[in-house]
Amino acid sequence: MREYYPNYLKFIDEGLELAKKLPRYFSKFSNKIYCNHQKLAIFVLMQKLKTTSRGVVSWLKCNPEARLHLGVNRVPVHTTILRFAKKISKLIGTLVGVRQADTVAVDATGFELESKSYYYRTKWNSEGRMRRKEYMKLSIVVDTDKQTILNYQIRKKLRNDTIDFKYLVKDLSVKQVIADKGYDSKSNRQFVINKLKAIPIIPKRHYKEFYGYLRGLKKISGKDYHQRSKVETVFSVIKRKYGSVLRTRSFVMQKVEIISKLIAYNIDKKIISYLRIAPQPKNKRFLNP
Repeated sequence: MREYYPNYLKFIDEGLELAKKLPRYFSKFSNKIYCNHQKLAIFVLMQKLKTTSRGVVSWLKCNPEARLHLGVNRVPVHTTILRFAKKISKLIGTLVGVRQADTVAVDATGFELESKSYYYRTKWNSEGRMRRKEYMKLSIVVDTDKQTILNYQIRKKLRNDTIDFKYLVKDLSVKQVIADKGYDSKSNRQFVINKLKAIPIIPKRHYKEFYGYLRGLKKISGKDYHQRSKVETVFSVIKRKYGSVLRTRSFVMQKVEIISKLIAYNIDKKIISYLRIAPQPKNKRFLNP
């Protein structure tokens, strides 16, 4: 824990910086004990710690340096964090807002809605005594170079992949859009070519290693199709580091929880990029005399 503790402090700093896109207070009559920036940083930190609102409050009580970075003298109660999450349900989506990349990849995955195991839901209650929806669907578009999330769409029902494709990429400035056969449609291809002025690398359903034609003349090359696997990597990292099970019950709060996981992921990627480009000391013998 001590080895990675500075990363948590950096995570808090980046969370506070990102939270500046939100108003500092929702009302001029607020008690102003904690601002929205501090609450958002705590809520996103909760996803990084893969814990509950009570868990993140306990963690902050044991870490005075983390409280110093947050700028709080005392730790808010867990209900304050939950009430804040409900208030920002319509604003939190604006915090995932990168819109430019060379190559992007589109795909979808699911998040479980309860902590009960798959075996318990299917085998033990196979007679139909417990029939509950198993997951929420998340579709994202990822920058394949930086592996950061550019846009997302969340649905509470199982829907075809193609209906979210245009929404995910419509505001992006890109050169190539990569997706699997689930997104194969003439409408999607024409949208990428005519609206985005980009190249769609989407394999045809009933053909092997064939990606269509560009404006009916030039055959599209699929040499970069392997980059699509990076969006699967992003899904794997999110579920492994921030959890694949949603603890909240209502659709609004489940949506907020998923978006906060995406924000936590983007912040961590930003911190990693900082560490990679940071200059290393040339002479290390004077560091530990």
